Amino acid sequence: MPVDAWITLAVVAAVLSTLVRGRVSPAVVVFAGAVAVLVLGVVEAEEAFSGFSNSAPITVAALYVLAAGIDKTGALTPVMQGTLGERGSYRLPLLRTLWPTAGASAFLNNTPIVAMLIPQVTTWAQRRGVSVSKLLMPVSFAAILGGLVTVIGTSTNLVVSGQMESLGLREIGFFEIGRLGLPIAVIGVAAVILLAPKVLPDRRSVRAEMEEEGRRFTVEMLVEPGGAVDGRTVAEANLRHLSGLFLVSVDRGDTTIAPVRPETVLRGGNRLHFVGSLDRVVDLQEMRGLKSAELDHVLDLDDPSVRYFEAVVGSRSPLVGRTLRDAGFRSAYQAAVLGIHRSGHLVEGRLGTVPIRVGDTLMLVSDPGFKDRWRDRADFLLVGEVAGTPPVATSRAWIPVGLLLAVVGLAATGTFPILEGSLVAAIALVATGVLSPLEARRAIDIEVIVVIASAFGLAAAMQASGLAETVATGLVDVFGGMGDRGVLLGLVLATIILTELVTNNAAALLMLPIAVQASMATGLDPRGAAIAVAVSASASFLSPLGYQTNMMVYGPGGYRFSDYARLGWVLTLLVGGLTVGLTPLLWTS
Repeated sequence: MPVDAWITLAVVAAVLSTLVRGRVSPAVVVFAGAVAVLVLGVVEAEEAFSGFSNSAPITVAALYVLAAGIDKTGALTPVMQGTLGERGSYRLPLLRTLWPTAGASAFLNNTPIVAMLIPQVTTWAQRRGVSVSKLLMPVSFAAILGGLVTVIGTSTNLVVSGQMESLGLREIGFFEIGRLGLPIAVIGVAAVILLAPKVLPDRRSVRAEMEEEGRRFTVEMLVEPGGAVDGRTVAEANLRHLSGLFLVSVDRGDTTIAPVRPETVLRGGNRLHFVGSLDRVVDLQEMRGLKSAELDHVLDLDDPSVRYFEAVVGSRSPLVGRTLRDAGFRSAYQAAVLGIHRSGHLVEGRLGTVPIRVGDTLMLVSDPGFKDRWRDRADFLLVGEVAGTPPVATSRAWIPVGLLLAVVGLAATGTFPILEGSLVAAIALVATGVLSPLEARRAIDIEVIVVIASAFGLAAAMQASGLAETVATGLVDVFGGMGDRGVLLGLVLATIILTELVTNNAAALLMLPIAVQASMATGLDPRGAAIAVAVSASASFLSPLGYQTNMMVYGPGGYRFSDYARLGWVLTLLVGGLTVGLTPLLWTS
């Protein structure tokens, strides 16, 4: 290989190994890789940063805004609400829910769709006494499969389409990817409905486990006037770090303080609401300066000023690797953590000293405004209110729905390109007041946009240095004995493995130049090979790390890491087999 190819190989290997470790933000890692190939002289600045002027990341950003408008106005609520029905335990509710989920995901970012369904599915499962773990993972998988039907179904499809233009290929047509993606989605969703109730285990959700352990029992105590607690702060009265107990609110009569800060001064007659396990609640009776506010000490918390929330920690959260105490969680988030759910179990011990990990689900107590404050921030992948009501479709829901239909219709007929249509739609949402400029900005996942744009530079380096051609030649040598489908199988396997280790967008952009070079050395059609990479990069079913919606359902479903492979390996084989079998028939050179 030329020297530039060796340099590019070293940079790509460093990027991939760092991404696999997961200790540094993917955007930082991939952008650093693009800078490295520029500084080391493999590509010029125009190539290294070509992704920042490409239409793909801009289109993805605009579609994030459009999806936020639909989410905020509750436009999908009439479609998705009540899909579970009241009949059947698993297969019939899955049948009624997964098809609309897949259909909506073909045209919208699947993250808000799954976020809306998680509390609905969880509440339904609790009411029916069935395991939510047999329902939430299928919802995520159906959303992934639905994204294979159109070019705007996933950001990966748009990314591959954008890079195809730079490789001399025409962009993917709006429904072109559906020639392969639609049969995969239909067969895949049917397989999930059939297999999920059998192969997925019974797991307890974070809500069920906390209720079983008694952590939702609360007690109301009065501060005795002139007693040991009167006039002291929460910290001075040693009420901040009680083992197994949390002081969630202070009722002063005219105002309620929630959450409670360490510096809050307690006065005689104040009513203190504590939550914790039953044995710890009973221990409060022995605390000097406090007395029971009522004869029946243990009750369900039913204070309109205090709400429970579930929050899933994502890879971009500043909480990852830090303890709640180090992060100053109560002060920073105005919330108290009642429990941490990890890998199917509640974390034991003092929660303030436990380092937070990606995928942890925090059970929180805070004021009613917590969800609105944090739902669009990088701190949490998902914020849902426990026992909250689903969003109601507002009178302005027709605006984002009308704009989406216009974007789809004009793009599908070739009248107006997706880029221009999505940008006009995003601006229109702000201009009409459906979204504020701040809400529109928060709707855009900057991490994803930077990863996409930066990965274009690495892909350009692979192409310019000859590394893509070298790898493609090796791939043909290894799999060429099985014919063109053998080479395609090698491309699909490599893409699927890579997308489980790193982000799906990065996997697609790194594999696309290799796929195009391999197709030139065989009888494969380059367009077919490129679309096969796009489909394979989205086929992330083996772990919670490969796709955002998989991580979103990880904690609420009470899953363990290994649970994903139980159903995921079937879908992975299905996607791989259909891609290898159908691609040469659908696209011929």
